[in-house]
Amino acid sequence: MPSTTPSSGVQTSTIVLATLGTLTTAAFAYAVYFDYKRRSDPAFRRSLKRQQKQLSKAAKDEAVAAEKGQKEKVRQLVDEANDEGFPTDPEKTEEYFMTEVARGEQMCQDGSDPVDAALCFYKALKVYPQPRELISIYDKTVPKPILDILAEMIAVDSSIKVSAAPESEPVE
Repeated sequence: MPSTTPSSGVQTSTIVLATLGTLTTAAFAYAVYFDYKRRSDPAFRRSLKRQQKQLSKAAKDEAVAAEKGQKEKVRQLVDEANDEGFPTDPEKTEEYFMTEVARGEQMCQDGSDPVDAALCFYKALKVYPQPRELISIYDKTVPKPILDILAEMIAVDSSIKVSAAPESEPVE
């Protein structure tokens, strides 16, 4: 007598397709129910608005905290850089300047921390004899987010003079 193996009659692919169909139908039914509730139930709409307000407030608070943390980090880095000091010998100053600008450009290209990249440009600015001229070069070459951080660093350090000197007398 030949041996026969019992067959379940239902293939695995049929079970998988039935399960996927059921899950898709359930997801669609929930979407329709949610839309119905959103449109017709005032209390549900109010709760959704309340949740949205809470989320946006939390996001705003988080952004303010991140900005405050960045400002504190900028202040700390500027203080540390000033405490380390800068070279005064002309040859060392030129080498230091070139090194810091190259590091800053490299950090801009490889996506490093923008605060660290701005710090490199700040250090180069500190040893450059004409900071206003260098800032105008930075305006053209340095990405805006890094330039904004550099502006914060300059604002923190009162020893950098970048204000425009009056070039001529005003005409009346």
